[in-house]
Amino acid sequence: MSSQPHGGLPPTDALASTHATGSGHCAAPLTVGIEEELLLIDPVTRAPSPHGPQLVRAAAGELGERVGTELTRYQIELRTDPHSCLKEAGEQIRSARTTAARAAAGLGLCVASTGTPVLGRTTPVPMTPGARYARSTAHFRALDDEQTVCACHVHVGVPEPRDAVHVSNHLRPWLPTLTALAANSPFWAGQDTGYASWRTTTWGRWPVAGPPPYFESPTHFEDLVQTLLEAEALIDPGGLYWDIRPSHHLPTVEIRVADAVLSPADTLLIAALVRALTVTALTAVRAGEPAPRPAPEILRAACWRAARDGLTGSGIDPFTGGLVAQATLVERLLHAVEPALRRHDDLDLVRDQWRRLRTEGSGADRQRAAHRRRFSTHDVVDHVIAATCPR
Repeated sequence: MSSQPHGGLPPTDALASTHATGSGHCAAPLTVGIEEELLLIDPVTRAPSPHGPQLVRAAAGELGERVGTELTRYQIELRTDPHSCLKEAGEQIRSARTTAARAAAGLGLCVASTGTPVLGRTTPVPMTPGARYARSTAHFRALDDEQTVCACHVHVGVPEPRDAVHVSNHLRPWLPTLTALAANSPFWAGQDTGYASWRTTTWGRWPVAGPPPYFESPTHFEDLVQTLLEAEALIDPGGLYWDIRPSHHLPTVEIRVADAVLSPADTLLIAALVRALTVTALTAVRAGEPAPRPAPEILRAACWRAARDGLTGSGIDPFTGGLVAQATLVERLLHAVEPALRRHDDLDLVRDQWRRLRTEGSGADRQRAAHRRRFSTHDVVDHVIAATCPR
């Protein structure tokens, strides 16, 4: 049952005033670390190329541990260091993408930031060698065959690791809005899926994925994870694929809801909002405010609608189940986190990027716009490659 019997998203005035007069626990800027999964693309066929491990070796001389392999050989992962300043994080994102693109060019290939491949065979996929990946394939079988999908994960440092569970509870109602903002995977195997984020839909097939449950306490979280391990729904804690999860190896909360977004500017917008949401949630936790508790069925439906329609049309209010203009839901999020954005000096960045998205559309909208020019999926791939490392 919802803790908001009056309906609608939680009142933002109380959150804003609490944060503005906070007790000092969140005064220091929280650090942000960003992980971006990219596809390796053959520039002739525009299909994914299975040379991820070679690209990682080529880029590691400059990037070190900030580049790594992923589940399939079509992918690589780029990682930033933890940053308090988003401007510095943005510089690292741009330089890492540029380095990866240069290394790919040395192999006669390109890199592309998109949630799903636009073209190419999608099954079976060439898996990256390694004991954990082999174990995943043996355990989850055909689920791994359709996981050539790429996401953007944002880690936010929390002062007390056990607070990550409470932060998760407070962030759950905002997952659909973040999904819509980050939608960047409308195409799959040469076809427009009709979804803005097809990655979200395919990822939801995993046994532990989608919006996380409401946790009564950190112990509840720990007990549930242990139960899932014993039930073999997980092969290890790293297989918790909920859209929000307390990291099992870092003092962070990790928000995993975003597609691999088109441009570095898109990445910074998502990172700024995720950090602001986390700061706002921590302030509410310190003040003893109960987390909003939308019905899980409605929250799941809201996430589905956001994945289907992205920023266009209407979204589902996770508390009432009613349809609301998606732009209105975004404005509600921005209002809720405005004090936190001000505190981190991110408000102008977010306002500018939201203004840009309202004009240009999400990554999914921009991919479709590239397709409409000549109805060519090759044009879509070329657009994604160009946007991944803008000059």
